[in-house]
Amino acid sequence: MSELKTNTIGTNDANNVSLDNPLKLKVVTESGRDALPSPQAGDMIYNSDSGTVDFYNGTSWNATSGSTFTFNLSYVVVAGGGGGASAWNSANRGGGGGGAGGYRSSFGSENTGGGLTTETPLAVAFGTTLSLSIGGGGNGGSGGYFQDGTKGTDTTLGTIQCYGGGASGDAPNIHDGGSGAGAAYSEGAGSGTAGQGFDGGGRNTGSSYTGGSGGGAGGVGTYGPHRNSSAISGGAGVTSSITGSSIERAKGGGSRTGGAGANNTGNGGEGREGTSAFGGGSGVIILRWTTADATIGATRTGLVDGGVQQAGSDSYIVFTGGTGSITFSSP
Repeated sequence: MSELKTNTIGTNDANNVSLDNPLKLKVVTESGRDALPSPQAGDMIYNSDSGTVDFYNGTSWNATSGSTFTFNLSYVVVAGGGGGASAWNSANRGGGGGGAGGYRSSFGSENTGGGLTTETPLAVAFGTTLSLSIGGGGNGGSGGYFQDGTKGTDTTLGTIQCYGGGASGDAPNIHDGGSGAGAAYSEGAGSGTAGQGFDGGGRNTGSSYTGGSGGGAGGVGTYGPHRNSSAISGGAGVTSSITGSSIERAKGGGSRTGGAGANNTGNGGEGREGTSAFGGGSGVIILRWTTADATIGATRTGLVDGGVQQAGSDSYIVFTGGTGSITFSSP
């Protein structure tokens, strides 16, 4: 079944065979392996589905061991940002900004959210199925009379989960998230999640004070100032160069500044007075790996992506929406 080509075959004192070139096994899928004609005991192939070296024992194919071949997969995972709250301007109570979506990164030496250092890349075995889901941004409060925003939704990559950004407003259980929302009306600021983002900014409980700004993956929100003061920006995001370009994502929503969170940034939405507030930006998943180490499967049903791109000796892919799964195989 197999043909061995080499320039030199030698033996040493222990009667071991030595080759002058690396031994390259035939690479086949599991179904291709099972369809090989007349295999003989001792035949070996590389199974690209399971990432194992398989041998034929005379009656069946078996993996050489229980271990599989893996490669390192770096990621940036960002959840959807929360929406800002709207307030009635004559009530002298400004709406707070939405919190940024949770942010986690394992690329290079870049920080992950909440001020922590980078996480460990995933060790992915060939043939393993990874489930992905990209979260949407929350809505801003509509109208201008004490209308709450809504939370962003979670983004997941396998077991890695980033929580949607908190929403500003008076409704219960909406303020906390990947990053916390800024305080609005009579409610306090939301809390961020450790390793994903920071808390939102508070506000003075007296009249004539605007809401606080939303927390970001890279910094806390700002305390709400007097209504006649300047607008305040949201907490800082985190910058990554995983695509080859330096981009800041997961910024908190401002109060009376900042607008809507852009798509696939996870930014929080702006809180406003006397008019509708802004929604948060949707999340994103970015994966990067050494091109020579692995190939991503062509079938990515249910997911929206821009295709595989190159950055030097690495490949990367950006998932901007949907829910689905991916696999990797030997190149």
